[in-house]
Amino acid sequence: MSVIAVIDYDMGNLHSVCKGLEKAGATPQVTDSATVIKNADAVVLPGVGSFDPAMQHLRSRNLVEPIQDVIASGIPFLGICLGLQILFESSEEGQEPGLGIFPGTVRRFKSEPGLTIPHMGWNQLTLTQPNLALWKHIGSHPWVYFVHSYYVDPVNPDLTAATIQHGSQIVTAAIAQNNVMAVQFHPEKSSTAGLKILDNFVELVQNQTHPKLINQVSA
Repeated sequence: MSVIAVIDYDMGNLHSVCKGLEKAGATPQVTDSATVIKNADAVVLPGVGSFDPAMQHLRSRNLVEPIQDVIASGIPFLGICLGLQILFESSEEGQEPGLGIFPGTVRRFKSEPGLTIPHMGWNQLTLTQPNLALWKHIGSHPWVYFVHSYYVDPVNPDLTAATIQHGSQIVTAAIAQNNVMAVQFHPEKSSTAGLKILDNFVELVQNQTHPKLINQVSA
């Protein structure tokens, strides 16, 4: 079975993510070891909490460069919730620089009459990269589970793989480029659709598709 490194940096409960990966047929390995991360078949970066503490924890464990290196190496990489946000350059939530994998900023939802912030609960995705392997067999508008007050605003709009609408605001809910995929929602809490997304990621890892072809579902 494929070994998937699940990065532990004290930012959230990793148990549900690992259970989902195990159910999909992978062997998750919770770790903060750069060596383990480098040698894994794939990497998952989950996270719950705030931007600045996340980056501070990663830096204190000397994990910034290893994460940047594994992404550059082309192995499959999945960010979840805060693990999506810290792939970008900066956040309105704090002062720390992010990992800088992608240009863009993490922004807070704008206040609107009657709008609840944080955005918490189920919402329906609109798939803007509908042929992404991660979305295989989940339908065109799946319901998934969110808990967040901030969302990523990529400089390159083509990076966006799915959006949601909260109030009048349409924002990025997932991104994908080459070997990197990341989602704002929690697949491990998103019932059938979420578990299928994790299953699709594991299948992609097991097939070890060439990174430049990873974004397309096989014909």
